[in-house]
Amino acid sequence: MAPSSASPLAPPCPRRRSLLAGVAALGTLGTLGSLGTGCSRVSADSGVPGGDLLDRLRAQGVVRLGIAGEIPQGFIDKDGELTGEAPELARVIFKRLGVDRVQPVPTEFGSLIPGLNSQQFDVVAAGMYVNPERCEQVIFADPDYQMLDSFIVRKGNPKDLHNYRDIVEKKAKLATGTGYAQIQHAVEAGYKEGDLLIVPDQVAGLNAVEAGRVDAFSGTAVTVRLVAKNSRKAESAEAFAPIIDGKPRVDGGAFAFRLPETKLRDAFNVELHKMKKSGEVFRILRPFGFTQDEMTDLTAKELCDA
Repeated sequence: MAPSSASPLAPPCPRRRSLLAGVAALGTLGTLGSLGTGCSRVSADSGVPGGDLLDRLRAQGVVRLGIAGEIPQGFIDKDGELTGEAPELARVIFKRLGVDRVQPVPTEFGSLIPGLNSQQFDVVAAGMYVNPERCEQVIFADPDYQMLDSFIVRKGNPKDLHNYRDIVEKKAKLATGTGYAQIQHAVEAGYKEGDLLIVPDQVAGLNAVEAGRVDAFSGTAVTVRLVAKNSRKAESAEAFAPIIDGKPRVDGGAFAFRLPETKLRDAFNVELHKMKKSGEVFRILRPFGFTQDEMTDLTAKELCDA
């Protein structure tokens, strides 16, 4: 996915092949016509110390957000509008940084980092977990939320599955999403990676549980709660901290930027920290199912070094 030679100010080409399948399955996908029809990449990194992307975004007046069509992190609603915890937070922060508009670029979750680094969009705004492997490929803002894991299970949780050790000991069949941190979490507990059913998104995971193809789907606690709440056949299990390197792990979701763009990341962090202190981050995230327990003072450095 090399950058094209098209004008850096032309809008990028959204990956319409994905069509935000997870959101569509929930009946909340509107028209994608507002996403633009141009097919180009943003301009290449300048080599300026700290990067010059913030200056370019201010000049353009628009920032392109990579989203993965996941509720509640970032998705297109039934009216065809961009929303979710990350896009709504991005709107406020980028406006305060002098960038008036945000534009979604939908892709699959596993393509977010490759898409960012091949300049299909400017920022990953998908609630992405910060971990050491990803920190080698991108730079993260400090997390805007922290999160535990949870399972979607059949109603009544007939196999009594509450953590990955239960999955392993009871030889349950587990699914999770493409590129999800929960893959590592399950493998750390002794589940064979080759036995995992990898599905495109949380809605496909819900469908797999409802159809009996798997015993559980693993995802973030907030996502699992929202996706399972209206199901007649499935429910969310209680949230839990996965055990990583012998210790309970609390993950943090954050915005991701290309490695040279420290100027933009640092400016973003300044505004984010102000909003955390004032409680504004929680006010923005609460309508998407986040609780006060999921607000955090974790830093990207802590999670990158974990």
